[in-house]
Parts: sequence; structure tokens; C-alpha cells
Amino acid sequence: MKKFSIIFSFILLLFSEVNAQIEYRIVTSVESIVPAGLGRSRLISTTENKDYKEFTSTQTEEDNSRNKSNRDDIRVKNFEETKLLNFYNFGGIRFQNIAANDAVISSKLNAMAEEGWELIFVNSGVESDAGEKDGQGIFITRYIFKRTKK
Repeated sequence: MKKFSIIFSFILLLFSEVNAQIEYRIVTSVESIVPAGLGRSRLISTTENKDYKEFTSTQTEEDNSRNKSNRDDIRVKNFEETKLLNFYNFGGIRFQNIAANDAVISSKLNAMAEEGWELIFVNSGVESDAGEKDGQGIFITRYIFKRTKK
């Protein structure tokens, strides 16, 4: 009987997770790597949802029609923007700024965990033309979360 209870509980748990609806959220940090601290660094998270289907078209050899939505329809106007510090100042790389950004980002990640979000993936990269006298660039990190819809 005890084995039956354990097996039944396990099956019930499996079915409840299969039927659970999951939602995802992405938080993006953009940190400037522009020399002399001239860039802008921010932590961005949206406060509105968009349906990708509204901006998606199907391309075929026979029909080359495009989705008629314009860029203004895709733009999100409601989002949170948290200030971060730039990696560089006039003296060069500023490690204190990196530590400060880590504290702010950690605070955001902790707040989302308290709201039931689970961090499932982190992706980062650097954009820079890296040409001679390159004076532009960003370090971008995407934090991808999921949680069961309430």
C-alpha cells in the first residue's frame, strides 16, 4: 500500500507539471564599454507583453507577401530602466563600477526569485567593431527566467 501511495503521488505530480502553464521573462543588462565613460549602461525589463504572431509573416516561393505591421507596433513603450555604471571612466577600466553593477543586478535577480521566477539561462556577448581607434561597444547580458502562471 505504501508503494502504491508513493507511485500515485509521483504520477499526480507529473500530471500537474505537464498541465502547468509556464511564462518566461527576459531581463537584459547593457553595459557600456565606451572609453572615458561616455556610454550609457542600463538594466532593462519589460512591463508589457507582445504577441510575436502579430509581427510574423510566412515566406514562400509563390507568395512573397510581408506582414503589414510597422516598427512602431513592435516597440515596447512600457518598461523598467535601471541605471548602471559604465565600465570605463577617464582613468580606464573602473572595477568599482563593475562591483556596483553586480550589486544592482543581483538585487534585481533576487527580487525576481522572490516573485517566483526561476533563472534558467544566461547569455552574454560583446558588440564592438574592434577597428582601429574603436570607440564604441556594449557588453550585453540576457537573463532568461520562467515561472508557473498563477
